[in-house]
Amino acid sequence: MNEETRLRDGLSARESPAGSVAADTSNGVYAALDLGTNNCRLLIASPAGESFRVVDSFSRIIRLGEGISATGSISEVAIDRAIAALSICSDKIRYRRARRLRLIATEACRAAANADEFRARVARETGIRLEVIDRETEATLAVIGCSPLLDPRGRGAILFDIGGGSTELVRIERDPEQLDAPPRIKAWMSIPLGVVTLAEQFGGRDVTAESYARMVQDVAQHVAPFAAENAADLRDMHMLGTSGTVTTLAGIHLNLARYDRRRIDGIWMNSSDVTAVIQRLLGMTYQERANNNCISVERADLVLAGCAILDAIRDAFPLPRLRVADRGLREGMLVEMMREDGALRIS
Repeated sequence: MNEETRLRDGLSARESPAGSVAADTSNGVYAALDLGTNNCRLLIASPAGESFRVVDSFSRIIRLGEGISATGSISEVAIDRAIAALSICSDKIRYRRARRLRLIATEACRAAANADEFRARVARETGIRLEVIDRETEATLAVIGCSPLLDPRGRGAILFDIGGGSTELVRIERDPEQLDAPPRIKAWMSIPLGVVTLAEQFGGRDVTAESYARMVQDVAQHVAPFAAENAADLRDMHMLGTSGTVTTLAGIHLNLARYDRRRIDGIWMNSSDVTAVIQRLLGMTYQERANNNCISVERADLVLAGCAILDAIRDAFPLPRLRVADRGLREGMLVEMMREDGALRIS
């Protein structure tokens, strides 16, 4: 596929300094792709007033980071899974004629020795040119995407994004003199542990109380420096979580027969609710987790690793309420691009 064809199909090879693709935006269709360590997610949308209207979407678990902690490289099997998913994304972008794109990759492509070769193959076979973002950018995009779920009566939140290969923690606060202004990032950190890396290290299929406690302890050591600086004054704050871990917990909490984003995104859970669901999961066998429609076989060996990360964060920041976000980096990218273009109406 040559340069002219990429531009015509909306898969431009010419990137701006900020990483967004320079392309015609006259049709008002935007695409944001997040290639993570565990998932490949695409969201295509058009501006609609102060927000946007979703035109198309795609999500698939591909486990791109499977085995990286042991080998240092993305495996051929994982590459094949990623190429298959990204080919579907490429087709959707063309079909929807999206002209303003941001196509990012996160921890797996930051860590793998063969990441450059992988990205070159992706570009060659799908036309998608991936931008590897750093951890600070990842945290910032998560804040942009999730900040609409901040309690409007609160002071701020401890936001966390539990990924496949890393976990981002952000303390965000509102300016008490400008409550209508966007929240500010007061502090952030990223730890090199996610559900895939932790499950590979400690085992995810058969998790005992002892191995679970070891996972929590390992994560806690990474969280401790951030907590030492940011857990002193938590009044009028809550937790805000975005990840497959928290959305899964919310689905189980609601006893959903199958996952329903409309009922999950924005739900509040008390700390006791979270504890009850985690204890319920710890009491399940691997097969019981795999048979649960809110978990499925794709997450059955990862969900308790995610719970361990969450428990370490909860221990460090003992806040009574958690708001669950089924949104994150893709929404953050869309909002950022539309703001840059002046396509959103600012209230």
